[in-house]
Amino acid sequence: MMVDERHSGSSWQAGPAAVPLYGFQPPVGTPYGLEVSTVEDFFAQHDDWPWNPPRPGRATFHYLIAVTEGELLHDVDHVTRTVTPGQWLWVRPGHAQCWHSPGAARGAFILFEPDVLRPDLARLLTPLTAHDAPAVLTPHPDDTAWLQQTALQLLDEHRALGRRPLDVHHALRRSLLESLLLRLANCPGIAPVAMAGTGRADRYGRFLDALELHFRELHQAADYADLLGCSVRTLSRAARDVTGKGVRELIDERRLLEARRLLGAARWDARTVAVHLGFTDPANFGRFFRDRTGLTPAAYAAREARTDA
Repeated sequence: MMVDERHSGSSWQAGPAAVPLYGFQPPVGTPYGLEVSTVEDFFAQHDDWPWNPPRPGRATFHYLIAVTEGELLHDVDHVTRTVTPGQWLWVRPGHAQCWHSPGAARGAFILFEPDVLRPDLARLLTPLTAHDAPAVLTPHPDDTAWLQQTALQLLDEHRALGRRPLDVHHALRRSLLESLLLRLANCPGIAPVAMAGTGRADRYGRFLDALELHFRELHQAADYADLLGCSVRTLSRAARDVTGKGVRELIDERRLLEARRLLGAARWDARTVAVHLGFTDPANFGRFFRDRTGLTPAAYAAREARTDA
């Protein structure tokens, strides 16, 4: 199984600021950036990671789980999500996640890299794959059975390695995955994709992917323009076309969102959050947070603690 291979050689440093980022490393013989298993098989084959003890991490690929039996608990961005039969859990690249024991939870477990999707399909699926899309999806009742059956067909084809030529095998897997995702895009809470200006929309989508992976260490528009191979002006136009906001404003919004999550639900202290988000001085983080929320980090954390009590 892919995750065991990847994590067995990784280093782990205890402490709330250590949330390592892992890449996609499938088992030998698994073609392309897609792996399919089941929740029960995954846990049966890995009794020591990452749920014993639970350890947070981030990945450069997508985790997609269809729950068909039981109830699955999973932390996404430091918030515990509950996934019930008929629902889907989606952890997107860059999101912090932490496993709970699956208990009686059952269902298909799909792992895939963003570039496994064809570019034209990836554009159509931008609202679904975006980092701010819902972590728990509840399909329309008319879609539930079809989605579960398609997930089982994808699992069957993944296990059929060697029955067909490799290119045909992968084409079938990708086709089933894309069909599945296109149907999931109809879930409530997923905005319809805008077809106008697809060139800039695609660049903005790639910027969001890069931002989700690197907002902790890269804080300037020029950093992301370099990553995407374009000018700051071109990236800024793409961002303003889609959101009406500048690139730096979007970077700051993502850092602020993370700060709120960590100070609130995760109960991190302000100094640790400052280090985690790349601030060289906790005082600078305090000003950053206060200017955008009207509260100091400590006051915000205290307010959230009272709300949850």
